[in-house]
Amino acid sequence: MQVSGIAAVVTGGASGLGGATAEALAKQGAKVYALDLPNAIEKAAVVDGVTYVAADVTSPEQVQAAVGQAASGEAPLRVAVNCAGVGTAGRILSKKGVHDLDVYRKVIEVNLIGTFNVLRLSAEAIAKTAADDNGQRGVIINTASIAAFDGQIGQAAYSSSKGGVVGLTLPAARDLATSGIRVMTIAPGIIDTPMLAGVGDEFRAALAEGVPFPKRLGLPAEYAKLALSIIDHDYLNGEVIRMDGALRMAPR
Repeated sequence: MQVSGIAAVVTGGASGLGGATAEALAKQGAKVYALDLPNAIEKAAVVDGVTYVAADVTSPEQVQAAVGQAASGEAPLRVAVNCAGVGTAGRILSKKGVHDLDVYRKVIEVNLIGTFNVLRLSAEAIAKTAADDNGQRGVIINTASIAAFDGQIGQAAYSSSKGGVVGLTLPAARDLATSGIRVMTIAPGIIDTPMLAGVGDEFRAALAEGVPFPKRLGLPAEYAKLALSIIDHDYLNGEVIRMDGALRMAPR
């Protein structure tokens, strides 16, 4: 699928994986609608071809309005990339007590239900566009994590949410096949995003040392490059791609 001349929705689009993906799509000629929370958009860089839209991915009304905006222009909506997410650490039982249920619920709400919310509403809009000669209308890319497979101590909530995204991939691809919409998921390893902004250099080096090769943290631009490759490759569907330098997480 060609990127130039289409519209795309990218969640978490003000920074990190979403910010890099929004910029990469715009540079390839897409009209990008980058969804994020208002406080994140206030700090976002101005990028040609990217329109920032304040929206909470867990809100049906806000996402519906944002997708509607993306689908209302001259460029057909063909792509949605789900990058919005949160991460919290906490053991099921610790010296502080039992895991807070509201914290667990919040992580699931944003990472899994928010992903599904954007997927379903984007799919509805993409399905209304004209198909190409192969019957294809669009692509939806979700973001999981290697924590979906190798969850560490303290990652019960995060791993559960990302495991749900992995489990969503194939049935979503099968559901949307009749509409000509592909569904793929990227499972990143340790990526140098704003979530690591408060981490010291020594800890960063330790994280990088654990990656077999290349022995460094991943880059948001590399996620964006993979997303563009998925969009371009019409036979990729219903699969999860790990982007982690062959890292397999230890228990802690």
